[in-house]
Amino acid sequence: KSRTMDHYQMSHSEMLELRRWNTPTIYNGWEQITKHDAGKEAVNLEPVTDFMPQMGAMVGRAITVVVEPSNPVHKKTKLSAWSEYRHYVASVPGPKIVVVQDLDKPNTFGAFWGEVNSNVHRALGCVGTIADGALRDVDEMAYAGFKALARRMCVGHAFNWPVRWNCEVEVFGRSIQPGQLIHADKHGFIVIPPEDEKDLLEAARFMDSNECRTVIDAARTNAGKSTEELLAAMDAAGKAFRTAIQEKFGRRGEF
Repeated sequence: KSRTMDHYQMSHSEMLELRRWNTPTIYNGWEQITKHDAGKEAVNLEPVTDFMPQMGAMVGRAITVVVEPSNPVHKKTKLSAWSEYRHYVASVPGPKIVVVQDLDKPNTFGAFWGEVNSNVHRALGCVGTIADGALRDVDEMAYAGFKALARRMCVGHAFNWPVRWNCEVEVFGRSIQPGQLIHADKHGFIVIPPEDEKDLLEAARFMDSNECRTVIDAARTNAGKSTEELLAAMDAAGKAFRTAIQEKFGRRGEF
């Protein structure tokens, strides 16, 4: 465990445990501990597609890069960009998620991601990407063990080249800073504010367990009950769910 800029940073082992849950479960824990607006902040605001849902969730720190595949000038004026960018990627401890802002948005002219780039980044400790643009070689990326959330697939790479990196980016309506903790799966992604990392794992554990012990249990344990008995049990479970959250966080849950 370490602290950067006075904020707790989750350890690798804690991130591995966080990955055991889906992203909505992480959100459920986060909304109980944050001072941010849980209705508008931290999550993607635009639709995003998970092209490897079979891989489950991914967790890591944001590696950020900006591209502009339609523009051939970058390849001519930034000759060492790929090497410099790779050195940046390698300098950050893993696990890492590469967050790609495509300046061509809303268009997509070429893919930053394919078989080669995914294998290169996997070797440098990256587990996947959130790309507000296109990708190709989807099967080959999956073979590499590299998960991808993106806007769409495409055939070519056009003039893809790193334009700038290690900077704030905006993807799917959400601004992301380098190093921020991200949890992502087929539902979308959540970017954890640094001050919320410390209590996130315990909150996610608690909320998942609380659901199982109260409202889910009441819904599943219905054999032989009348409708009236089932509804009464659900009311009681909802009350127990809320009471547990009130005692733990001083807040009210969703039920």
